[in-house]
Amino acid sequence: MGSTSMTTSAPIAFFVCSVISVATFHICFCNGISSSLNHTHNNITCFESEREALVKFKQDLIDPSNWLSSWDTVDDCCRWVGVVCDSLTGHVHEIRLQNPYNDQSYFEKEAEYQAYLRYKLRGKVNPSLLNLKHLQYLDLSNNNFEGAPIPTFIGSIATLRYLNLSWAGFGGTIPPQLGNITTIRYLDLGYNFGGVRVGNLQWLAGLVLLQHLDMSCVDLSKALDWLWVTSNLPSLVELHLSNCQLKYVVSPSSTNKINFTSLDILDLSINDLGPSTLGWVLSLNNLVSLDLSFCRFFGPVTCGFQNMTSLRVLDLAYNSFNSTIPNCLYSLSHLESLSLEGNYLQGVISIAVENLTSLVSLDLKSNQLQGNMPTSLGKLCKLKTIDLSYNEFSGEVADVLIGFSRCKSHMIEVFSLHRNHLLGQLPDELGQLKNLYLFDISENSFSGPIPVSIGRLSSLKWLCLSYNKFNGTIPESFWQLAKLESLVVNDNALEGVVSDVNFANLTTLRRLHAGGNSITLKASENWVPPFQVEELNLDSWLLGPQFPLWLPSQRKLTLLSIANTRISDSIPTWIWPIFSKLLYANLSRNQICGEIPSLLNVGDPYPLIDLSFNRLNGSLPLIPSNLVWLDLSNNSFSGSIYHVLCGKGEEPNKSLSFLNLGNNLLSGNIPDCWKHWPKLRVIILENNNLVGGIPSSMGQLQVLQSLHLRHNNLSGELPQTLQNCSSLLIIDLSENRFTGSIPPWMGNALLQLVVLNLRSNNFWGNLAYELCCLSSLQILDIASNNISGHVPRCFANFSAMAEINGNLVDKLYYKNDRYFIDYRASNFRDNAFLVTKGRDVEYSTTLGLVKSMDLSENKLSGEIPEELTKLVRLWSLNLSGNHLTRRIPRNIGDMRQLESVDFSRNQLSGSIPSSMSSLTFLSHLNLSYNNLTGTIPSSTQLQSMTESSFLGNKLCGPPLPSCKPNKTIAPNVVPRGSEEEGDGFSEVLFFASIALGFAVGFWVVLGPLLFKRSWRIAYFKRLLGVSLIRNVMYRRDRVPKRPGGKRRQEFRHLKSELAMPLIGNLKSEIGIGLIGNLKLGLGTPLIGHLKSRFCIPT
Repeated sequence: MGSTSMTTSAPIAFFVCSVISVATFHICFCNGISSSLNHTHNNITCFESEREALVKFKQDLIDPSNWLSSWDTVDDCCRWVGVVCDSLTGHVHEIRLQNPYNDQSYFEKEAEYQAYLRYKLRGKVNPSLLNLKHLQYLDLSNNNFEGAPIPTFIGSIATLRYLNLSWAGFGGTIPPQLGNITTIRYLDLGYNFGGVRVGNLQWLAGLVLLQHLDMSCVDLSKALDWLWVTSNLPSLVELHLSNCQLKYVVSPSSTNKINFTSLDILDLSINDLGPSTLGWVLSLNNLVSLDLSFCRFFGPVTCGFQNMTSLRVLDLAYNSFNSTIPNCLYSLSHLESLSLEGNYLQGVISIAVENLTSLVSLDLKSNQLQGNMPTSLGKLCKLKTIDLSYNEFSGEVADVLIGFSRCKSHMIEVFSLHRNHLLGQLPDELGQLKNLYLFDISENSFSGPIPVSIGRLSSLKWLCLSYNKFNGTIPESFWQLAKLESLVVNDNALEGVVSDVNFANLTTLRRLHAGGNSITLKASENWVPPFQVEELNLDSWLLGPQFPLWLPSQRKLTLLSIANTRISDSIPTWIWPIFSKLLYANLSRNQICGEIPSLLNVGDPYPLIDLSFNRLNGSLPLIPSNLVWLDLSNNSFSGSIYHVLCGKGEEPNKSLSFLNLGNNLLSGNIPDCWKHWPKLRVIILENNNLVGGIPSSMGQLQVLQSLHLRHNNLSGELPQTLQNCSSLLIIDLSENRFTGSIPPWMGNALLQLVVLNLRSNNFWGNLAYELCCLSSLQILDIASNNISGHVPRCFANFSAMAEINGNLVDKLYYKNDRYFIDYRASNFRDNAFLVTKGRDVEYSTTLGLVKSMDLSENKLSGEIPEELTKLVRLWSLNLSGNHLTRRIPRNIGDMRQLESVDFSRNQLSGSIPSSMSSLTFLSHLNLSYNNLTGTIPSSTQLQSMTESSFLGNKLCGPPLPSCKPNKTIAPNVVPRGSEEEGDGFSEVLFFASIALGFAVGFWVVLGPLLFKRSWRIAYFKRLLGVSLIRNVMYRRDRVPKRPGGKRRQEFRHLKSELAMPLIGNLKSEIGIGLIGNLKLGLGTPLIGHLKSRFCIPT
């Protein structure tokens, strides 16, 4: 089969070229058969010398499928598979050993893909082919020669006209001897992923008859002559250099050397081309097909294409064009295929799109296009494929569909509007599109009933209406779609009863996703479905109370989801053979009961299992080593988890990435064998009865991102090995009995941390300044511990609490990207439990947007740092139940996103800052039981609070009683220079007095020591002991006096030798504070501490 269908990476060029390839294949293949038949009719047998050459050639091939068995059983080599002889002379003219399953683009069935792999020839290419003196055609494409170099001897087969070695697994350097085949017309060396490369292309210069050249995926980064050589091939019609690492950027002065006189098809996709490339490309006015996808072009789309009057195919997909679609493109009335997919195009589609009267395929998906879809699209009656998915289109599409229905030919085959903002109802005229085989309008807001006319779409194979608002019952005509292979209508508001009779005509169905609707399935006990589906999703259907008895008939199932289907049965034994083939099994949110002894026989190769929210009990089941995803949460499993994690000894599990055993009755210690599970990204063991500490081996989980151990009875200090888990995004250890200080290494090692929840433990000590380095932190909850000291001012470094970081939403979304299935239940969005506005709240889908700080119920003292007001994206701040003093920060009004503020039960004083009136989102406020005075500022939010928000203070004004004029209460609005405005001056005066006192005390104590030598000796005798001083003085006196002050220099060395023991004694005698002043003279032993304190890299 011709390989042109595999030589372009872009969808549109691929479609056009595949048509050409099929035609080429038909002609060549039929000629081969005709030659063989004529040869047989004329009683001409193959030449013995050529037969022997072919036998030697086969001996070096590995044929796992025994595809070439005829080479062993048939005498006449002209009747061998893949061999074509001349009908007159009997000489071997062609060897066609391309894989018969050679469509690289798409395999509709798994069996086809397995056959493709099985039919791949391996081994090596024997030089005996040189004895085929009349060989003109050699095709070894779509095989696997396992990185072997392209044989040099092929360059000596002087009669070759066609050589195809694409997709064949060759590697190494392309032999320049191929340039000796001066008769060659077709040369395809593309898509060999064994690292094929070439230093230059000078060897191509002599191939003057070459018409087709494909070197896609060949490394041409060193071939700077690629453009000069290829442009001077006089017969070249088709050139494919996709993904070749092209680096040569043409200067405008050299464009006159480019001489593509015969070129019709040019593919330069997936290369990092410079902007000057467009200049010479646009000068090729005779081009019929141009593919510049994935070339990193940017800026507006150029209008230079309007001069290419012969152009039929234009592919500019996946660049960075960021303009509107220029009007000049709408003037290309001869254009048949246009792809602008995957750019940043904006604006609307102009009504001038109706000028593209020749258009057969239009692909604008994955842009930022918006507005209504112009009804003029419906006038493009030659259009077969339209894909506008992943945009921001709005409005209705009924008029567009009605327009297509008025076309006489009804050519439209593919219609995709997936993931936009479209709405309205589908028109009855939809049923007139007789050739439509793919209709995808999923993830929009379409509503109303499914039209009855949809049953007239007799060609329909793929129907996707999921994630819309369709309601009512499924029309009876719907079940007449006999060619339907994929039916995806999940997550709508459909209802009613579906019986087994409805499925009678759906014999080709392979994919049925109808979950998320309120539908009842009524099937007889002996019903055997007429289809064999591979994916089945009936979530939220009424199937129970027993497991459906027809499930065992579905022998090809790889995905099964029957969550929330009211099954209250125990798991029957016949379901385990089904599990053995499943890649995904979701039986969650039912009332399934009983025990599960083992899951060791579940699917291959990498299954996902979700049995959460049931009534399963007993011990946890054993799990296989190839499991990827396991969710047994919210059941009644009991006992230890040791046998699950450690039961296989030293055998590692290199697949499991998600483990959720939360909300069970599990007990005992957390096992210390996590080194066997190196791929784990999410561990959830919350709400059990686990005891002991966190095992040190958990620190070997280097890709761990989420750790949930909340609400157990865990204790001890946090192991230092956790600092090796540098990918951690979420740590939730709340409601346990952990002790010790909050480790400083968290701030140095866990720099990606988004959520840190240590609530309700027994942590103590000061908050380490190293924690300020957690710039990605969005949620900090250390409430209800024994933390003391001050609130660090450097908490202002939590930049994620001060900025909009939408990308963190995606970080907390763990996607099962191992399978390309449109099924959201195989994904997991992380969650966190927070106490906000006085109640426990679980955040999941919006967790990445939550920004909260809770330091309540500790022993924190000092003032609330003014620097905290820089966290302007914070929406919840709780400092209640501490010993905080002084004023509420005056700039608290800058934190305009605050919805909840709790400063109650502290010792705050002064008035409520007037800036608090700016908190327009505030819905929960508690300032009770402090020493606040004055008038409550006036604002809608503050006056809407209850009196309980201000109790235990000396405040007045709504919602409290009004202030009395003769009562001496400090007013809220103060004259210049006093109250709030005077705070700054009083703070400066306060710190100035401290500095002055320190200076006076320092010189009073240490001044005499500096000027009176006998006092110094007496002091240090007392401080360090006589023996150390004698040693110092003895060694100093041993240093001889030398001219030039060298004795002083050597004494400095002596001081540095004694610096460290001296520091140790001083630390114990007078504390670390004084050492900070003395270190300048004794070395820099404390610099490391200061670096970590202020987040300075080491």
